[in-house]
Amino acid sequence: MDPILNEKIQNAYNALIFQCTKSLPEGDLPLVEKAFGFAAKMIGNSMWENGEFILNHSISVAKIAVIELGLSTDALISSLLHNVFVDKGLVFSADEIKRQFGANVADILDGIIKINSLNTENLAFQSENFRRLLLALSGDVKVILIKIADQMQDMRTMDKLPAEVQKRYSIDTWHLYAPLAHRLGLYKVNTELLDLALKYLHPEDYVSIAEKLKETSVERASFVSAFVTPIEKKLQSRGFDFDMKARTKSIYSIWNKMQNQKVDFHEVYDLFAIRIILHSEPENEKATCWQVFSVVTEEYLSNPDRLRDWITYPKSNGYESLHTTVLGPGNRWVEVQIRTHRMDDIAENGLAAHWRYKGGKGGAEIDKWLRNVREILENPQLNPVDFIDDFKVNIYEDEIFVFTPKGDLIKLRAGSTLLDFAYEIHSRIGDRCVGGKVNNKLVTLKYQLKNGDQISVETSNNQRPKMDWLDFVATSKAKTRIKASLNEEHKREAENGKEILRRKFKNWKIDFNDIVIRDLLKHYKLKLAADLYYNISVGKLDALEIKEQIVGKHEESLQEKLTELIPDQEVKELSFDNNDDFLVIDNNLKDVNYKLAVCCNPIFGDEIFGFVTILEGIKIHRITCPNARQLFERYPYRIIKAKWRLTGKRNSFQASIHISGSDRLGIVTDISRIISKEVGIQMRSIAINSEDKAFDGTLRVFVNDLEHLDFLMQKLKNIKGVHSVTRADA
Repeated sequence: MDPILNEKIQNAYNALIFQCTKSLPEGDLPLVEKAFGFAAKMIGNSMWENGEFILNHSISVAKIAVIELGLSTDALISSLLHNVFVDKGLVFSADEIKRQFGANVADILDGIIKINSLNTENLAFQSENFRRLLLALSGDVKVILIKIADQMQDMRTMDKLPAEVQKRYSIDTWHLYAPLAHRLGLYKVNTELLDLALKYLHPEDYVSIAEKLKETSVERASFVSAFVTPIEKKLQSRGFDFDMKARTKSIYSIWNKMQNQKVDFHEVYDLFAIRIILHSEPENEKATCWQVFSVVTEEYLSNPDRLRDWITYPKSNGYESLHTTVLGPGNRWVEVQIRTHRMDDIAENGLAAHWRYKGGKGGAEIDKWLRNVREILENPQLNPVDFIDDFKVNIYEDEIFVFTPKGDLIKLRAGSTLLDFAYEIHSRIGDRCVGGKVNNKLVTLKYQLKNGDQISVETSNNQRPKMDWLDFVATSKAKTRIKASLNEEHKREAENGKEILRRKFKNWKIDFNDIVIRDLLKHYKLKLAADLYYNISVGKLDALEIKEQIVGKHEESLQEKLTELIPDQEVKELSFDNNDDFLVIDNNLKDVNYKLAVCCNPIFGDEIFGFVTILEGIKIHRITCPNARQLFERYPYRIIKAKWRLTGKRNSFQASIHISGSDRLGIVTDISRIISKEVGIQMRSIAINSEDKAFDGTLRVFVNDLEHLDFLMQKLKNIKGVHSVTRADA
């Protein structure tokens, strides 16, 4: 018996079917109906925590997949079914789904289920989970697109969920799904995902920018009208068939520019771009776009450094457009984008448009990118943290085009070097590269390539990859191969270390077995025995220390752990909480056995941790210290928890403040006066640079605690002409 569905669910499904009749073959609709019936039987009127019907969510995902992303029947059916197996706890039967809905649907659902079973809460630090996630994504591009649709629907209905859930979903969106959408040419999707993520990760900034955009809408409309009117007249007089529109930057784009350039909203001058969309026959597209470019630059002065020609050389995701920046009324710079309707469709809708325009190269480029993702992920030596950083960089960077001696065109990411080019040709050529020629001139491995360079590579059989090569190569392919080659040296050292340890065990009359090795790995927080042997071979681990660990194995408290690393007498003078879980730091910093790290200058009230150094005892760092990530990754066994204890005694902590604004006579005096008037604050130094009626400087002061620092910064913000006051690390 079919379930009685809520009216909202039935109406949503009816609307979906009505819209799909325009884009799907009529013969596929019975199979879609069958899939909806199956999902309705299993899920019924069940709801998510936010009050949304689960089946409504599936319908919304299907709508995004088909209407917004341009996917076909298999994707629609998979979207309708994707919540059935995950949320009802049923065993997934590939044979059953294959029999009822076909092999393609079974494969897509299998990929989605694998991804949904993973916990991405700490995405960057779960190597196996992250590798499995990306491998599943790169198996079939439709899996990627449905997961993007699923994430988009989640973000659109996030308002009623708890803050921690909103933050977790937003982090995944920011670091994974939005970059994927961008790389696939789904610019509208990418923009919406980033805006939604910003809404929950930085809500105050999001609301502030949204309100200011609303307040300045009339002013922008007036400027756009003044800018486009003369261009419209010229284009009409010369017989062009076109549309023009102004595209306001997304809230995320504005926020990102404010953060990177450290400017206020009103200092972001390129809040919008003018888009000229031409009606043109395919064979005349390039010529028509350049003709319009000529008309625009006749009217307004152009900036040659800001010309971007993605018509002659489209981006790897198929994006085609001609961008130029011109000086408009009131000496304001304006970006103008010139493209045809076909190009605009691809720019807005990515793959969906590629599939509409037969014969395009977009699908082949995407398949090539997915193959590269798989090749990188299947390398067992891949560091997942490095890959995430490189993954994001490669997605958002522009590309360059260079030529082999035979004239073959090679596409690389901007910033690539001669060595990147060598590895792109072949990994063995990269390994043996000693230099080369660019445009018939000798260059080194580090030479950064430019568009149009013609390159030949010179090799030597005596050449081997070096560690410092990783400092200047730009492509994932080069980095992966270099690391693999360096790993061979790691293996040789590991074999030597294993033999050293075996001989030591024999002298100590200790059995060399797996149990002992596992205990050592656990103690030193290492994953592989090869890493243990390598550290022994290169001298990072002392043989006597290993012996003591094996012979005197016992459960260590925090004090005992510290005694191994620093003198016992110093440990006795330190304070611990009742459970020995935390080192307790007083705000009275005289005659103590720890130091405050100068790289981040922690202040009483900051979240902190301790790091045991070899020569200088314990150093206290802020959790947000720029060196924290490296310390946690490379030396986790030397990290100790720490917290402040209020003693009632006042002391001075050094803090650095970055301040900037509009320069005026007497502003330095005003800054100094504010600091001198505050009780307990002493200024150590002040450095102010002034240029083009703006100033930028760094203050170093002594404060009692974090609250004291915040109070001072607020006072500084109130000074006339000061635009930004932020805390600096050092």
